[in-house]
Amino acid sequence: MSIFSEFREFIARGNVIDLAVGVIVGAAFNDIVKSLVDQVVMPPIGLLLSGVDFSHLELVLKPDNPLTKANELVAIQYGAFLNTMIKFTIVAWVVFLIVKGVNTIRRRDEAAAPSEKPAPPPQEALLIEIRDLLKTQAKS
Repeated sequence: MSIFSEFREFIARGNVIDLAVGVIVGAAFNDIVKSLVDQVVMPPIGLLLSGVDFSHLELVLKPDNPLTKANELVAIQYGAFLNTMIKFTIVAWVVFLIVKGVNTIRRRDEAAAPSEKPAPPPQEALLIEIRDLLKTQAKS
């Protein structure tokens, strides 16, 4: 078996394809969440905090010197970190709701499914009957 046919077999497995689809959808979902946080969630929060925009919050350790051309600013940008934490919380909440919905549907389907075993096919039922008859004849 050549390496290319092995690779083709590896790629054709369902798990690899599912993972690739998940990564692509996840990347698109990242853009949606970024837009939701930056353009929908953060403006009202900034308004509640007197117009503070988290993305620009920083703790300056060394200010930029306007007399030099080099950018010497050294700052801890905790506002960007806060934005990232809010995005993570929103993503975690949405994933939780999706999993909760899937689990609810799964439980409902399991409850609706018949709990008793289906009747065996006629051939199997006949074999069971013959076995039982042979057992009773062996005992007598």
